[in-house]
Amino acid sequence: MLNQIVFEYPLVLLIIPVFMICDLFCKPKKRKLIFPNTNLLKRATKKSRYVEMILKYLVITLFSVALASPVIENDVVIKNDKGYEISLILDASGSMAEGDKFGIVKEIVSDFLKKRVHDKIALSIFADFAYVAVPLTYDKKSIKRLLDRLQVGVAGRQRTALYEALFLSSNLFKNSKAKHKIAILLTDGVNNVDTIPLNVAIKRVQKYGIKVYTIGIGQRGEYNPYDLQKIAKSTGGKFFEADSVQKLKEVYDTIDKLEKSEIKANKYIKKDYLFVYPLFVGFLLLLLLIFVRNKEVA
Repeated sequence: MLNQIVFEYPLVLLIIPVFMICDLFCKPKKRKLIFPNTNLLKRATKKSRYVEMILKYLVITLFSVALASPVIENDVVIKNDKGYEISLILDASGSMAEGDKFGIVKEIVSDFLKKRVHDKIALSIFADFAYVAVPLTYDKKSIKRLLDRLQVGVAGRQRTALYEALFLSSNLFKNSKAKHKIAILLTDGVNNVDTIPLNVAIKRVQKYGIKVYTIGIGQRGEYNPYDLQKIAKSTGGKFFEADSVQKLKEVYDTIDKLEKSEIKANKYIKKDYLFVYPLFVGFLLLLLLIFVRNKEVA
């Protein structure tokens, strides 16, 4: 704490050495009256004079420190985050278990989460049906914990409710006032659930101003590039294909770079004034000095 203390008026501290020098070497000359047997008197008053001198220097030092205005300065940074709201939509159907694709996706998504410090993130899962696992939140740790526990089959294994997932996740932004709303949809399959038509899902996404990035993983033919391209193009997003772990990492890195949060910070200095402490102690010692002098005179 002491190394954080600074003085607003450090030159005032020069009072301390100037006073001590003057007190020692600038004493006024006085006429002396010599009495016999003064040695006993000197020894009796010597101790009292030392106490008086120490108190006098302490009082001057403490009052000078108080006048110099000691403060502790702390930098306060107020961030004006203009982060994104991002919905992660992951395919968890049976085909994602092949080659541990789902496990690889979870690792890459976890790395992506670490980079999006100032964003609100949501997580949706789909297979036989779609559901929102985590609504929009700044709590990345909760998303990471849930993501670690998710397994293929948590929403069924046989079908791929891709359109339903897109429609359902778009509702997360219904009351959003965010300037930037993003969805990242990843799949290795083709929609084969007829609960929501594609055009209806796209219109809902457009209604809330959501930009959708779509990712097809695996080999073409396993997923429908036409549908993924249509979703991305209709919403101002982009379609990516990834047939390897490295390419999938590059896709998420690319999206991260394309959609950077705008962070501005204002820096303020918070000052805690400490002059009251030396002033208070100095005042107490001054009273003690007056008491000692009066006692000596008496």
